[in-house]
Amino acid sequence: MVFFQLFLMLIVILIAAEVFTNALEHLGEKLGISEGVTGSLFAAVGTALPETMVPLLALLAGTQNVTINEEIGVGSILGAPLMLSTLSISLMAISVWKRRGTHGHLRPERTGLTRDLNFFIVAFIFAAIAMYVPHTIPVVRYAISACMVMIYFIYVMLTLRASSSLVADGHATEADSAMFLCKLGLPNNMTVIVVQLILGLALLIAGAKGFIHGVEAAAQIIGISTLLLSLLIIPIATELPEKVNSILWIRKGKDTLAFGNITGAMVFQGTLLPAIGIMLTPWQPRIEVVLGITMTLIAAIWLRYLVGKGGIKVWHLLGNGVMYISYLALVLN
Repeated sequence: MVFFQLFLMLIVILIAAEVFTNALEHLGEKLGISEGVTGSLFAAVGTALPETMVPLLALLAGTQNVTINEEIGVGSILGAPLMLSTLSISLMAISVWKRRGTHGHLRPERTGLTRDLNFFIVAFIFAAIAMYVPHTIPVVRYAISACMVMIYFIYVMLTLRASSSLVADGHATEADSAMFLCKLGLPNNMTVIVVQLILGLALLIAGAKGFIHGVEAAAQIIGISTLLLSLLIIPIATELPEKVNSILWIRKGKDTLAFGNITGAMVFQGTLLPAIGIMLTPWQPRIEVVLGITMTLIAAIWLRYLVGKGGIKVWHLLGNGVMYISYLALVLN
């Protein structure tokens, strides 16, 4: 019954994310913004909502067990960037392996991808440092949290500023399909878009709340810590929107949207969520957490190196998948 609940809540989360991102594409098209903004900001934040809601609800309104709430919070906060930078990136490349070949090129817009990765790497290093700051000096922890929030604010400003030139270069956002509410006969206007966004958000909150209680029960049945289960299982479930959207986009040749959807979510989840975790949880350097942060940074730095080198080939990103498998082998051994 517990695993059926997890499966059911996962379906609710995925449907909600699809409803939300569908509205986001139309919002981006109406506003006349670039694919970079839509991918790295709108779609990234939209599809990141499932994994965002899980730790927030766990910490603020989870179970009656505070320790379990904190472990679910920390695990889902740090597990999401790990999943995105390793497995998600690799699956995206594998999805076009047959079509483009092992040495086929992936061609996202480079300036936006570079910006995403630079901001993520810097912010995640701050998150790692915060784990070694004693709780006896909370002012330093709060200062780090505030710095990470500011990093995301600056990132958003720079991404928006770059939009107009990207649109002029032919990178404007175009919605691929009709908005869901419009299929019911409603007009495609800003009011209907906002209504669909709110509907998607409400479903996400409901699904995430049910998922939290399912994870608590599943951890007891399986016999592993809630923290480890949250690091591994919650991201696999909640990152599906990013993986599915990015795979669909890259198979359509929309490499910028595909990469931006993942790396933009990495920035969002590597700044704001760790900032909350630093303030509301023990945020301690447990072995599975340190290994996860280390593997995440290695994967992100590897991708940044490839962008700086001048080209990303399909086979390059298979290494990111190997990093995730290596992490599994280390923590489950």
